[in-house]
Amino acid sequence: MNAKVSAAGAKADIGRALRVGVIGAGVMGSNHARVLAGLPGVLLIGIVDPLPEHRTRAVDLVGCRAFESLDQLFAEGVDAVTIAAPTHLHHEVALACIAKNIHVLVEKPIASTVEEGREIVAAAQKAGVTLMVGHVERFNPAVAAVKQAIAGEDILSIAITRVGPFPPRMSNVGVVIDLAVHDIDLIRWFTESDIVEVQPQLSSAVAEREDIALLQFRTANGVLAHINTNWLTPFKARSVTVATRGKYVMGDLLTRQVTECFGFKPDGSYSMRHLPVGHDEPLRAELIAFLDAVRGGKLPAVSGDEGVASLEIAIRCLESPARPAASTMRKGPRRIAG
Repeated sequence: MNAKVSAAGAKADIGRALRVGVIGAGVMGSNHARVLAGLPGVLLIGIVDPLPEHRTRAVDLVGCRAFESLDQLFAEGVDAVTIAAPTHLHHEVALACIAKNIHVLVEKPIASTVEEGREIVAAAQKAGVTLMVGHVERFNPAVAAVKQAIAGEDILSIAITRVGPFPPRMSNVGVVIDLAVHDIDLIRWFTESDIVEVQPQLSSAVAEREDIALLQFRTANGVLAHINTNWLTPFKARSVTVATRGKYVMGDLLTRQVTECFGFKPDGSYSMRHLPVGHDEPLRAELIAFLDAVRGGKLPAVSGDEGVASLEIAIRCLESPARPAASTMRKGPRRIAG
């Protein structure tokens, strides 16, 4: 699923600091800038955003320079950028950066459409620059612990819950693109297999787009998986459970507690233990992985092809139209026959 990156084109000068820019000064872009500003061997050139209020916030938060346009950032000279602009701009911005032979990390989803995503991948391959997709959940220490626990196991099923309240700021996407695409990527990563069957159930309860999604999948290697996600839960919950023939692994992605059940006996007894989990900030780990790939001309942790594959599955889930939740439900108590 990964495409090789041209070492000559992607390998940066190891002896000097990487000149890095951030495109998009919203909440995510400001966090990118904050982390990059604190990384050794990195010179944060600045952050780009057309909105003055976003630029002001970024300057106040990070203390870096802020630019109104891409051309202003390009004029300063950058080796790499992270793109945290709205999704509909990913295609245009990524292609502009790649045309300048700049290495790119683009936030998930890679683009608005599969076709746009493939164009970004093809352009990066042709230019020989590093392209990585920001599926940051892979870098959650709890997720990494689950991945390690199931390594070499015969996976049977995966269940992922990602729910919470309606976000105060939301663009023109629903829960599938905003939330479930994280977990589609995790299913593919855990199983090291493509998703071949999709059975989505979508509903729009209070939002224009889907705010409830129950998604079922089958992978090419036979694993059954489902995702439960919504914007109707008054609190955030993030959990992963994986059943294999030899163990059952439970991970809470918020508290970062991972528990493993194993040693199943005929009488129903089993052993249980808590697994060690790291404390790294996922975004910091992700950006370090991206910059390491740039410096060494190595394959990125999440390739453009992987980002496109997860986006393609998410879009397939949306092919089933959302239905208003409970709009046809009977009001009042049911009448008991007899």
